[in-house]
Amino acid sequence: MESIQKDSSTLVVALGGNLPRATGKSPAAPDCSATLVAALDALVARGYRLRAVSRFFRSPAFPAGSGPDYVNACALLETTETRPEAVLAALHAVEAAHGRVRSTRWAARSLDLDLLDAGGRILPDAATHARWRDLPLADQKTRTPDRLILPHPRLADRAFVLIPLADIAPNWRHPVSGKTVMQMLSTLPQAEKAAIVPI
Repeated sequence: MESIQKDSSTLVVALGGNLPRATGKSPAAPDCSATLVAALDALVARGYRLRAVSRFFRSPAFPAGSGPDYVNACALLETTETRPEAVLAALHAVEAAHGRVRSTRWAARSLDLDLLDAGGRILPDAATHARWRDLPLADQKTRTPDRLILPHPRLADRAFVLIPLADIAPNWRHPVSGKTVMQMLSTLPQAEKAAIVPI
């Protein structure tokens, strides 16, 4: 999968959830893995092509103590959509269809779909990306950008993103730092990485 960043049609998406879904069409599913599978199916139904999906991992809620454990995964998708903002809108629509309610930042949720990368683009620009990437933790809890930031500004800090991503694209390089997934993982605390376990 080393060629993914040379391909503007390839998306890197993180998936997660730690609450049962409530779609109104079936009883709530106690296993969040089912929600992630359903989300991938919904994206395929919208015309996205599933190129690869990681194993599913159980991860402690972030920040610590904020809810039940998550189920996390990463996927590579292909699309003919050239506007990353339209991709983000599609991800949000799939979240909403699976019971996601956006309220408190970092609250428990039935489904979380994060666009990590879209063909190596840096959006809206390198300076804005750096400002959000370097935002102090206290501000991260209360502030959200008013536009799409790519690559996802927090991805290098999160084992629950990098470990699933290493499953399918270990040599993917961060468009800003140039570091591979494995290089980014090597800088994270061992205890944090050990807490992410395959299901």
